[in-house]
Amino acid sequence: MAAGPAPSARVFLNHLDSYCGRSIGEYLSRCVVGASLESVAAEEEEEEDENNSVAEVFSKPKEGVYQVVGTLSKPESAKPHFAEETYAVSSREELLSHLLECKVVLYNITEDANQIEEATWAASALHMEIAHFATPKLFILISTIMSWAKSKLPDPEDPEIPFTDEDYRRRKAHPDFMDHINAEKLILKLGKTNKHKFSTYVVASGHQYGAGEGLLHYFFKIGWLSETPAIPVFGDGNNFIPTIHVVDLAAVLQNIADHRPRSHYILAVDASMNTLQELIKCISKNVGPGKIEKIPKENAFLSKELTPLKVCIHGPPGVGKSTIAEELCKHYKLHHIKINDVISETIANLEKVVVSKELDSDSVGEEAEDDEEEESKNVEAAQELLSEIKESMEQNSGHLDDQYIIKCVKDKLKSMPCRNQGYVLDGFPETYDQAKDLFNLESEDEEIKSKIPKCDTLITPEFVISLTASDKFLINRIINLPESVVAGTHYTQDRFLQSLNLFRELNTEDETVLNYFDELEIHPQFIDVAKFEDPENRFIVKEIIKEIGEPRNYGLTDEEKEILERKAAEECLVKEAQEKAEQERKEAEERAERMANWEEWNKHLEEVKRQEQELLEAQSIPLRNYLMKNVMPTLMQGINECCRIRPDDPVDFLAEYLFKNSPDIE
Repeated sequence: MAAGPAPSARVFLNHLDSYCGRSIGEYLSRCVVGASLESVAAEEEEEEDENNSVAEVFSKPKEGVYQVVGTLSKPESAKPHFAEETYAVSSREELLSHLLECKVVLYNITEDANQIEEATWAASALHMEIAHFATPKLFILISTIMSWAKSKLPDPEDPEIPFTDEDYRRRKAHPDFMDHINAEKLILKLGKTNKHKFSTYVVASGHQYGAGEGLLHYFFKIGWLSETPAIPVFGDGNNFIPTIHVVDLAAVLQNIADHRPRSHYILAVDASMNTLQELIKCISKNVGPGKIEKIPKENAFLSKELTPLKVCIHGPPGVGKSTIAEELCKHYKLHHIKINDVISETIANLEKVVVSKELDSDSVGEEAEDDEEEESKNVEAAQELLSEIKESMEQNSGHLDDQYIIKCVKDKLKSMPCRNQGYVLDGFPETYDQAKDLFNLESEDEEIKSKIPKCDTLITPEFVISLTASDKFLINRIINLPESVVAGTHYTQDRFLQSLNLFRELNTEDETVLNYFDELEIHPQFIDVAKFEDPENRFIVKEIIKEIGEPRNYGLTDEEKEILERKAAEECLVKEAQEKAEQERKEAEERAERMANWEEWNKHLEEVKRQEQELLEAQSIPLRNYLMKNVMPTLMQGINECCRIRPDDPVDFLAEYLFKNSPDIE
């Protein structure tokens, strides 16, 4: 009797939309439970004569295959075609309920280290539910070979000797992968409680490749584009790279699910041992230009053209140099060089060197005498420079001589951050001599031989932006500044006019700082600030960016862009909410004011009516007295007489009576 189809098994896999998750999920969705290396695709090929369309085949549930469910790394991603279900989990309790529905749980921590904590929680939560399991469950942690990165070779002279179980217990992870090895140990420990109901495995995966590429994508891209004559090999290229094809990794997981091997820790790597140089050479030969180029391994962080961007902003006080420099630094990710900040930073660093030396003077050993001598010389130099700087500031009422300013700025421009990313010099140098001392090479012999001065290209700016404006425009701008902005700055009336006059004097001679840059063939770009009528300098910044060009630094990653967009949206919502609340507050105040005014108006109206009534009553007293004395007696007699006689026309009778008997009529 023929056996029926194998029952389907539900498999949970995290991050189905990642490189590794997508490949493993798609592979397992085509595999028959219990029949390793068989796929539903092969069965469909045997049934082609049944005239079923491809759409009908995929729409029908596949009997006996792994049913893949899981989460997505990006909730907005579409559900993969191979997945039965995807979960947008809002709580741990909800996630646990989904895990309990699955026979096999796979957690991949090779691509996202943030999944380590969730993976260990999931295994621990399932372990606590063992007593309620209706069927045995399998938990597989997909870890990385980097948990072995710092392990010592069994025989350093023969690297081909394999590791043993003893080496496995002594394995050491790379410092960046300590959380991975701790997760491996926890998962294996949880699987020892009740192996029949809850078994756990750890698969230490080699670096994955294939099916769209992950780790090697950069090299394939360079070779495919053929924009360079050779593909780079970082370092000497002799380091062995443990790899595994992502489909082979999926097959390993299928075999574990089907056969439950005795060993619960499995190294999943290719049998072949290839160095980085061999891998890159193969890619270059088959996809790229056919050549490789060995470059320092530090250049692995410079995979795009990263060159420093050096800018100098020149202009009179109040023209907006600092604001524009700050915006350029944000856009290009540069360092804002402000003279006062550089001097303060230099003094703080010198004091730190001197103080640290004094604290460490008691704990010096004899073994470090040579290093100590060199360090003591540096400390003495720092102490001497610090004393000279403080003395200069005392003698000049807090100001520093040019020679020390030049030294501080030059050291800052030669620092590694400025050399790597670049800088924006804010309003310095101010004179021809300062520029010459700052940017010229220290040897003067070569400069004498040539009319063009020899500058230090390492720190000399590429772009010089000169902001111009009339004195009237600048004075009006400063006058209109709020008091809170002007307080404590050089924008007070006397100091500002003094600074403005000094700037005009320094820039009317033949030898100005702009002349210096002209001599170096670095021609300044002049921008008239008054033409733009832009208090926030947005149009000026756009004009400068257009002149400088694209950023040369690392751009924002998709995650950073998403964070910035989310932050901007949140700020917009907060701003709208504040504006709405402010509007509601104003309306409430106006409404309350109207109500108060309405009550006040009603009180005034009642008072006016009362006064009018009193006035009318007061004015009506003489008339009433007159009527009571002269009219009412005769009127009462006429009415009585009318009642007695009962004439046909009472009104006419009464009028006639009053006319005849009125006391005023003789």
